[in-house]
Amino acid sequence: MVGERRRDLGLGPYPEISLADAREKARDMHKLVREGVDPLSSKRAQRNALLARQAAEKDFDWCVDEFLKSKSDEWKNAKHRQQWENTLQTYASPHLGKLLMQDIDLQHVLLCLEPIWKTKNETASRLRGRIEAVLDWATVRKYRTGENPARWKGHLDKVLSAPAKIQKVQHHRAVPIDDMAAFMGDLRQRSGVAAQALEFVILTAARSGEVRGAPWSEFDLDARVWTIPAERMKAGREHRVPLSDAAMKVLESMPQGKPESLVFPGSKDKALSDMSLTAVMRRMAVDAVPHGFRSTFRDWVGDRTDFPRDLLEMALAHVIENKTEGAYRRGDALERRRVMMEAWARFISSASTLSETMQNPALSRRGS
Repeated sequence: MVGERRRDLGLGPYPEISLADAREKARDMHKLVREGVDPLSSKRAQRNALLARQAAEKDFDWCVDEFLKSKSDEWKNAKHRQQWENTLQTYASPHLGKLLMQDIDLQHVLLCLEPIWKTKNETASRLRGRIEAVLDWATVRKYRTGENPARWKGHLDKVLSAPAKIQKVQHHRAVPIDDMAAFMGDLRQRSGVAAQALEFVILTAARSGEVRGAPWSEFDLDARVWTIPAERMKAGREHRVPLSDAAMKVLESMPQGKPESLVFPGSKDKALSDMSLTAVMRRMAVDAVPHGFRSTFRDWVGDRTDFPRDLLEMALAHVIENKTEGAYRRGDALERRRVMMEAWARFISSASTLSETMQNPALSRRGS
């Protein structure tokens, strides 16, 4: 009897449990009863604790898979998810993969980071952040306890060199402002979809991927506006691009297909690769890359015109860093940006190396 309840407990099978063992077990149980402990409840609690420990014993590879599944709705595209998976699989899994999450500590994280911290610092920095995210997820899911050994501030920053001291900033190679007119003249002599896509990239100051992945459904040709949906933008926000006369001319030269078909299709109607635009520039013997034209555009606006900086940042689809300013900025100054993009199109098409906006102050005042 335990209190007012009767308990029946087996002591184990004979002959595995001897008579002497059974008597000793019985004495132990009676002692627990005298101390006010229910032997059956204690046995169940021990079993449940064992099951809970076993359920929490998850290794790193398993947690990576579950973490990626739980975050699938946040990825912008499948490529983004694949980048996370590849980085963790290549650099973290060989050292952490079979370790239980509770056992991962600083020395294990350093095994992943130290071999590439100085030689591939950008990759190593991303890896550290991704390991930290997986470990944080595991902590919330009760697969580990304690501080995160992959955190940077106040932890890894004490044993690893700061990324800013290691990484050398490499700007995208760009065509100088005064060389743009000659470059555009040469580019327009080139045939092929990649050359047309590159021209459109330059005229819109857009990113290569935004142009290469653009379907006809994003264009309102009557309103002369290209609307890129949030899911295709780096900042995750819808972006409207005013189309200059020159940009419209490029679109009109492309055979218009179904709304879902690409404006600049590659082989088998798939999107052009980023290298296809780079290849055009290599054939032109130009030491620059497609993304560099955004820098050229920025330099032109800043050095050769009076267009305000916020108009430039909108044209480049940059997020306004000042939160107060961003909260009050509701519109996207589409028509003001249209004036700027027309001026840009005329400048890069001009035979002169001087900016038209400098020669025509009225144009600059319109943009301001």
